[in-house]
Amino acid sequence: DIDDVGHKYYLELVLEDVLDKDSTVNCTAEVLYHLGNKNIAPDVQFTIEGELKNADEADNIFYNRIKSLEKELVAENIPDSHGNVSPEMEPIRLLAWVASGYVIWQNSTENTKFQLAQIKHVKQVKRIDEYLEFDYVILLHEMVSQEIIPWQMTVLWHPQHGVQVTRDSRQPKHASE
Repeated sequence: DIDDVGHKYYLELVLEDVLDKDSTVNCTAEVLYHLGNKNIAPDVQFTIEGELKNADEADNIFYNRIKSLEKELVAENIPDSHGNVSPEMEPIRLLAWVASGYVIWQNSTENTKFQLAQIKHVKQVKRIDEYLEFDYVILLHEMVSQEIIPWQMTVLWHPQHGVQVTRDSRQPKHASE
């Protein structure tokens, strides 16, 4: 407890590569949740010991596939009602997973535990520059309250520049229907 500031947590964890479960690195982090103000994201400082496997080749294959599409990508319900994700939609799911991490961090409190449940809808946005842009409506599962929360996020991505959430907003409950 830090008087009049908040609660700071010291964490030691192991990060696992989502694509290669045998690849792990150690991580230490300090997370500070501010008192009283739910509109301030937690402060996070972290150190990673080592590196995870390089995904440049897979990123470039995905990037070139999307750039070569004649029509913008549109998809719904990833994963489907049986938990299945087609191989061609897996990079779209992983991109949403990374971007949702930012949304979760920005909207977390000590009393929440968000998890990406599903991509309800994704639509690629046509751009004239080298970036890929996607508008997502995702469903976040708030594990403590068991609430399913629709959330809109606009995501920019380029394999050399990473992921950026340019816009996000919590949606009304009926948006997930």
